[in-house]
Parts: sequence; structure tokens; C-alpha cells
Amino acid sequence: MRMYDLIMKKRNGLALSDEEIRFIVDGYTKGDIPDYQMSAFTMAVFFRGMNSKETLALTMAMAESGDMLDLSGIPGIKCDKHSTGGVGDKTSLSVIPLVASFGLITAKMSGRGLGHTGGTVDKLESFPGFHTEISGDDFINQVKEIGIALVGQSADLAPADKKLYALRDVTATVDNISLIASSIMSKKLAAGADLILLDVKTGSGAFMKTFEDSKALAKEMVEIGNGAGRKTMATITDMDQPLGNAIGNSLEVKEAIDALRGCAPADYTELVYAFAEEFLMATDMASTKEEAKQMVDAKIQSGEALDKFAEFVKAQGGNPEDVYHYENLPKADFTAEILAEEDGFVGHIQCDEIGICAMLLGGGRAKKEDVIDPAVGFILHKKCGDYVKKGESLATMHYNSKEYPSEVEARFKKAYTIQADKPEARPLIYEVIS
Repeated sequence: MRMYDLIMKKRNGLALSDEEIRFIVDGYTKGDIPDYQMSAFTMAVFFRGMNSKETLALTMAMAESGDMLDLSGIPGIKCDKHSTGGVGDKTSLSVIPLVASFGLITAKMSGRGLGHTGGTVDKLESFPGFHTEISGDDFINQVKEIGIALVGQSADLAPADKKLYALRDVTATVDNISLIASSIMSKKLAAGADLILLDVKTGSGAFMKTFEDSKALAKEMVEIGNGAGRKTMATITDMDQPLGNAIGNSLEVKEAIDALRGCAPADYTELVYAFAEEFLMATDMASTKEEAKQMVDAKIQSGEALDKFAEFVKAQGGNPEDVYHYENLPKADFTAEILAEEDGFVGHIQCDEIGICAMLLGGGRAKKEDVIDPAVGFILHKKCGDYVKKGESLATMHYNSKEYPSEVEARFKKAYTIQADKPEARPLIYEVIS
């Protein structure tokens, strides 16, 4: 086989065989296929697409390009949850310990944030000492001992995806459904879970801006997961405004803890319950949503879900007391209120802009090598549909810069649209695909 011929074949719109796709992935991972040829290939895929058989073959080849965590020796169903990313999206922080408190096995591989979206690893590192650099053996042992573990993507897990994503990022070939789906699912399959729940975001703060694109991505990933023998479901949820009220790593951790205490914002609580209920029904622990809801209520009210979070934090190097006393977590030196400049209803929030504002404060990365400030961010006081008076606070800004970040404040205000009429409410959950 020659890479030249396979590039031409895909350029001409023809389907590649499993063997041809594996040749490409293996060759690129080993360095036998140069970047310029792989760039040509991904551009051909971008314009010509891949069918479902090709996409599954690409996903499996990338998943198998490195270590595959074997969790088969651990009794029970191994669960994983993944979000396509957004602003204020910290649901995994609450859902994973909540599900684990029922005895379900939660083994998860997570990434760091880049741009306007946050990363689960960065948020958890708000706990001093918390680490996700865990060997495969330690990961499995921790899952066996406490039923929950989270690992960052290492060089040994799906290395083909890591290398290919870096190339796509600089060659304008990121936003293709097959390439996105295979990238996400290769990591999920490599992490060894039996049951995968996907949270696919849609709206101005999501990677996929329209419901149609989000649904296409969700269906593609569910088809890949089920085709690989893993029970896979996807829920399409709203990201046209930030989720919850907290934006910023330490602030979001505190809100996630509040959810396990039963006192988080309504939209965030609704989503945490929805995902936990799906896990309980998919594993036959509950037969109806009402039964599942009652089970979740009991775990939160008893404190067992919060205790499991503390146990998880301790196992990965953090201080479990910080879970019960989150005032010990990093705090910004300064706060300021961002005030509304007119009366009216909040009609729209340009969600990605709010995420960029948090990044500019130091709470996110413009480049992969940027260092995160865990303390900075925003607490929103007004969201879509809320009425606000001139001079009333839209949000509290938490910052550490010696000079007041006036440019960030101005950008934040521009992200809010204030209008005379109350806007029509958007659903939080659009559709569940299984």
C-alpha cells in the first residue's frame, strides 16, 4: 500500500477498507507517514467525508494504537461519561461520585480545557495535590478499591488521536463529524468502559452550534460505541448559555459540591439528576425515572454521594476535608460586580464569549502550555429570561490581576443582550439517543 494512492482514493470520494485505514493510522503513529501526507488525507476526509463503516474502523485503529485499559477483571458494569464541552459544564464532577455511591464502577479518562471550554482535569486540580497521572495498574487498583478513578490522557492511551488532533488543529480540519466522533470515541474505547453516556452540547457555547449538527455528532458516536460492543447513549443538552452560575475552575468545583449537598442552581441540578437517572436505568438498578430520582434524592440527602467524592479526592492526592470545607479551595484576591447598563430581560448570552472572558482572567488556556489560575472566574446572577434593572449585578467577577481587568468587563457586558420582552425559554435537554 502507498499513502499517495489512499489520499487519491479518498480525494475521489471512494470508501477505504478497514485494512487501508489501519495502514494509515499505524503508519502515522510510527512516523512512517509524514505530516504533509496526513494533512492531505484529513483535508480529503473533511471534504469527502467517511461512511459509518470507515468511521468505526478509524476509531478502532486509533483506540488500539496504544494501550487499551482492560477492566474486564473488575466485577460489575464499568461506566463512563463524556461531555463535548461548554461553559460552566462541570456535570462529571457531580455525576461520577454520585453514580459510584450506588456501587456502579466509574472509570473515566478526561482532558484539559483549551479556549473557551473548561476541562475536568483542570477543575479537579483546584484541590491542591490532586493528580491524574496514574499508571494503568494503579488506575485499575483504585477502581477495584473505591469504584471510581479518573485519569488524564497519557501518551500511551490512543496516541494516534493525540498526534492526529494536534495536526487537525493547525490545518483547519477539526470540524468534521467523522473526525470529531472518532477522536472522542477512540479515547472512550481505550479507557475500557462497558457503558458510555455522552453529553452532546448545542448552542453558542458548544463546539456544535446547531441542534442538527449536534444530533448528527451524537448519532455518529452512539453508532461507533454500539458497533464496538459498548452500550452507548447520548443526550443532547443546551449550551446557549452557561450551565449553572459558576464559571472558573475552583468556583465550578464548589458548585459541583453544592449539587451533592442538594443546593446547586436548578438547571445544573436538573442535568446532574438526568444523567444519574440514565445510568441507573441503563444498568437496571431502576426501572423508571421516578424510581431513579428517588434513589438519587436518597444518596444526596444521606451524604453518601458527597462522601464518595471525598474518597475519590483523597485517592488521587487531594485533601478530602476540602470537599466538606470548600472555603479552603483557591480564592481570588479581588472581586467586582459587573453591573447592567439598562433595564430589561436577559434575552441572550453569547456563551462562548463568557468562556473567553474567564480564559482572559487566567481561568483557561489560549495555548496548551498556558498555566491555569484556578481561583478566577465569574458567578452569574442573571441568566436568560431574568429581569434586570440598570445598576443591578449581572455577575461577580473573581480576578487576581493587580490592574482592574476593564477590557474583560467590557467584553462580558457585550455578551449579554438586554431586551424589552421576555425571551422564549429554551429546553435544557433536547433529545436522548440510544
